Amino acid sequence: MFVTVKARVHTDATGVFAELPALLTSAGVLEPLLDYFLSRSHDRSLTWMTKVARSVRMFLEYLQTNPAESDTYRLFQNFAQRLYTGTFDRETGLDLSGLCWAPRSPQDASHIITHLTDFFDWLGELRPEATRVNPRYAGGLFDRQTDEAAYQYRRTKAFLGHTWATNASPAETGHRLRARRLPKVEQGEPPAFPEERFEELLVKGFCAAGRYDYRGMLITLLLHGAGFRESEPFHIYIPDVFPDIANPRQAQVLIHHPRHGAAPADWRDELGRPRRGNRAEYLAHQFGLVPRTDLMDRRHAGWKGGMHDAAYYKQAYWFLPEYGEWFLHLWHRYLEQVARVERGHPFAFINLNRDPVGAIYTLTQYNKAHAAACERIGLTVGKALGTTPHGHRHAYGRRLHNAGVDKSFIRRFMHHASLESQGVYTQADTRETLAEIEAAAQRLREKYAGRQPESNSVLVGIELDR
Repeated sequence: MFVTVKARVHTDATGVFAELPALLTSAGVLEPLLDYFLSRSHDRSLTWMTKVARSVRMFLEYLQTNPAESDTYRLFQNFAQRLYTGTFDRETGLDLSGLCWAPRSPQDASHIITHLTDFFDWLGELRPEATRVNPRYAGGLFDRQTDEAAYQYRRTKAFLGHTWATNASPAETGHRLRARRLPKVEQGEPPAFPEERFEELLVKGFCAAGRYDYRGMLITLLLHGAGFRESEPFHIYIPDVFPDIANPRQAQVLIHHPRHGAAPADWRDELGRPRRGNRAEYLAHQFGLVPRTDLMDRRHAGWKGGMHDAAYYKQAYWFLPEYGEWFLHLWHRYLEQVARVERGHPFAFINLNRDPVGAIYTLTQYNKAHAAACERIGLTVGKALGTTPHGHRHAYGRRLHNAGVDKSFIRRFMHHASLESQGVYTQADTRETLAEIEAAAQRLREKYAGRQPESNSVLVGIELDR
């Protein structure tokens, strides 16, 4: 009954439109949700919108399945509990509701509840046409149900069994519930790509039938040698790479913000005069495109944010330095291939052999190429093994940490906004942990040498059970 689709939204008569996720119901598009996305399109990603749409869809499905529930608090509370328990009968294994929800992790359930809470907060404040406020409101069936839910949320100050308004006390609501939490555990093995296999990956993995995939090698070098996030290289234009003035053998790479970054210096207006602007303006004027963060198709590439080195780009900090030299050498080889292809866009990484030739190279294509490269050198592909593209960023962070680089510099090199963000990238693995405790034990033995008996001597005279 509910399907998330891609919608082109026109808000005025200019012809300008935005591509956003939309929740399609049997009565048409859910307009309150679309309005919400339009209000947040300047500061939230398409990925976030898609997750919110999923959360709203689940709530509407539950609402449709339980039309007789008149107690608003119980409706919200039961919805939250079904996220944790699922909807299947434990004894029979059947689901009479037809929802067929498996139990969700506490983290996923909490995210769904947060999405709905924020949405209903916004909806209750900015849509005075909610049915209880204005019964003459003539919205569609599901629009009215959504507005009604937002009104009830504001009225009761409680939502989904754990999120409460700041001014609602336990005395007002009767009691306070909180989200379930899993016991705390140490994070697993950091999924870093194995350092000793990296050169083999470049030279042998990205070589098939005697032909080198320079494009895949370059992207992987940016991840492994400069610590960029997987999606960031896909925003590079060709002028963003040039020899470093301080070391002409090494590449200087500046990855500009996909929207706010400065347009290329060779941009000219109709009279041939230099033109300045940001990349969103440049893409629209020269190519009729929007930044890749705004595309709702295979060409989409995210931008997580973090700290920029200047307005507005992130600089590659090569570690080890020779990775920057390798990059520049491979870049020149790659440009020889690009020079033979017509492009209708400014992005550096393109289709070279696959149709449509010259089109924008996608994250999906790179993930497949990286997986194939790993398999060629006998590596099993898996996130927990560090052999997915994100494992290279982990390897970069751990390499800096193991070299004794100060945390403040690691934050700068990895473009984190917070000093604490690097923790997941620099934590020790099990081998390093065991080596550290053994080294500590050896230091203790040396400190008390000659002042205590040998450790085995305490067992002398003790007869062990067999």
